[in-house]
Amino acid sequence: MSDAGTRRRPVWKHPAVRIAGSAAMLLLLFQVLPFGDIRAALRSLPVWVFLVAIASYLGLHLIGIAKWRVVVNAVGAGLPFAGAARAYYWGLFGNMFLPSIVGGDVVRMGMALRTARSRTGLVLGSVVDRVLDIVGLASVAAIGAVLSPRALDPQSRRILLGVIAVCAVGAIGGLALVWFLPFGRLPFKIRRKLAPLWQAFRAARGNVPALVLAFLMSMSLQALLVVMNWLLGLRMGIDVPLYVWLFVWPLAKVSGLAPVTQGGIGVREAAQALLFAPFGVPGATAVAVGLAFEVVILAGGLLGGAIAWIMGRGDGGVRRGVTRASPTAQRW
Repeated sequence: MSDAGTRRRPVWKHPAVRIAGSAAMLLLLFQVLPFGDIRAALRSLPVWVFLVAIASYLGLHLIGIAKWRVVVNAVGAGLPFAGAARAYYWGLFGNMFLPSIVGGDVVRMGMALRTARSRTGLVLGSVVDRVLDIVGLASVAAIGAVLSPRALDPQSRRILLGVIAVCAVGAIGGLALVWFLPFGRLPFKIRRKLAPLWQAFRAARGNVPALVLAFLMSMSLQALLVVMNWLLGLRMGIDVPLYVWLFVWPLAKVSGLAPVTQGGIGVREAAQALLFAPFGVPGATAVAVGLAFEVVILAGGLLGGAIAWIMGRGDGGVRRGVTRASPTAQRW
């Protein structure tokens, strides 16, 4: 048996540990913040608002499907829209049970292999798609960060501007490092770890228009999700400008990517409460809005799985031939 086969999964990656982490974080929030206020804020949302939000959440992810297909087909995956939609919604379903969105990505790619023409193009394109998502999320946060200081008092404004300056310097330094990276001169162990990202970068840079289109779609999707949370917040009593949400929500979402809780539940809400504090938003209300959106995500994941299952009925699971990636980008 190979080393990979005998390698044990770290304890912190076990589902029970992550679920316990989410439970602990939520219990801590309920102890620190007035639980009655959290419950009252959640009860202020009528059922129809949840239904509209869930439908909107699934509808907005049509942008995500189109974006993913643009990227993977730009590097030769040859993925049809129906196959992309089915795999994408299976990915949403998988996000509910796997440690992070990366787990959902694995499910999505596994299902897309049934209809994609190129396995290599699918894998490389999916890596590029995830990188574009992170850049798109950071771009939305940057827009919010530039605008949000107008809603702060002078001292908080200085602190925030200092943090923005540090982040901007770090981002510019990181981009310069990647741009001038002498990949061939790196030690073998580092090259081996970076090889998937490097191959994805090389495969995608030949189709810049597709990357630009996918980036704009990514920003649109993230911005519309922010608008959805802003509307939920207004219904629950958070009366702050939309640009504050553009700053707070992406950062809270990024904090939830840490694989210490199930799907980031608990961590995202805690981060949202902390980030909203300088803008005068009560922590209990900020947490309640986060929990309301968790309900939307979970219900959306369940319905996404149902949609994918229905789409899969009758197609017979026909799998096209998997070929090597074409050197010529496919039509997107």
